[in-house]
Amino acid sequence: MPVRLQIEATRGSARAGKLITPHGEVETPVFMPVGTLASVKGVSQDVLEELDVQILLGNTYHLCLRPGVETIRQMGGLHRFMSWDRAILTDSGGFQVFSLNDFRKVSEEGVAFRSHLDGSPHFLSPEKAMEAQIGLGADIIMAFDECTEYPADAQRVRASMEMTLRWAGRCKNYFEEHKHEVPWARRESGELRSAGRPRAAVPTRAWATPAVGATQALFGIVQGGMDPELRRESAGRIIDIGFPGYAIGGLSVGEPRELTRDIVESTLEHLPSNQARYLMGVGTPEEIAQYAQSGVDMMDCVLPTRAARHGLLFTSEGKLSIKQAKYAQDESALDAACDCRVCQRYSRAYLRHLYAANELLAQVLNSVHNLHYYLATMRTVRAWIRAGHAPTGGVARM
Repeated sequence: MPVRLQIEATRGSARAGKLITPHGEVETPVFMPVGTLASVKGVSQDVLEELDVQILLGNTYHLCLRPGVETIRQMGGLHRFMSWDRAILTDSGGFQVFSLNDFRKVSEEGVAFRSHLDGSPHFLSPEKAMEAQIGLGADIIMAFDECTEYPADAQRVRASMEMTLRWAGRCKNYFEEHKHEVPWARRESGELRSAGRPRAAVPTRAWATPAVGATQALFGIVQGGMDPELRRESAGRIIDIGFPGYAIGGLSVGEPRELTRDIVESTLEHLPSNQARYLMGVGTPEEIAQYAQSGVDMMDCVLPTRAARHGLLFTSEGKLSIKQAKYAQDESALDAACDCRVCQRYSRAYLRHLYAANELLAQVLNSVHNLHYYLATMRTVRAWIRAGHAPTGGVARM
């Protein structure tokens, strides 16, 4: 398999191990920071490495619009383009197209939509989503699916699930025919050759070259709305198509959090125990700890950096809004129990000043702290599992 899950410890439903990818091993369960446009907002790649980020998520929809897949492909793929030699996962763009609402039209062939940037027309089909993601060159890519809205009636949810399954088959067929076209598969002696001419490697970077013949991994996505029976059916049929990993999609679309948890729990029961399980687009630190305990291996969410830009910070004592005036002369650290570079150096007063003054540094420091908190949460969960007892509630104190 191009990507495989190596389970090394289990406690109840929770499991800890490694996800083996062409660009390195990823400790699981893992939280993946979102780098929508080949950039985790406000945080440079060297800081991400310092935080021990092992895998990032990129967004196909946004990267297709700018700078364009061909630009990234010619640069050797996302890894070289963004100077990141660790693992990358790209989503298919299905959720973003779903979010366009009145600017999209869905048919059996695919989705016609208009760019949120300039209104220009575009079309994304299962085959085009695969072509784009192969060109981007992530280690793990996702099948193109239709994300069902909430609420939706039973007929609509059934039709959406059936289309997602048909599209999954088309994605796999295209991928199997073109998977060796991934940019890093054409690397020769440390150089990317294009049109017979060598392109120099990025200066001062020692690039980890994937093994000869290594390919990307295509994951399937389980849909079915908020109907546990449809989720069971979707899981069984997507497994029949055959993928090296499976994602639970179509959540965090406006449904109550309690319903999200119920659907996740009921869906996990039907996914293979020896393959990667990816829960897309959730959640708070407490939620990712709970989902890891339930047996989820991979999670992503924009919340740590989005909340940071609005002054909302996660600490061992709960959420903290640094914009509040009560912190204006507070000399204490943001979180006395946190060992991140922000908490070790800066006071709440200074962080509050930066935010109030609309300084860009506020977004940077807030984002670094929140990402550290999420990643530390996962490290604690992994340690709990390996030590012999899964977490019993909440997030561990750091």
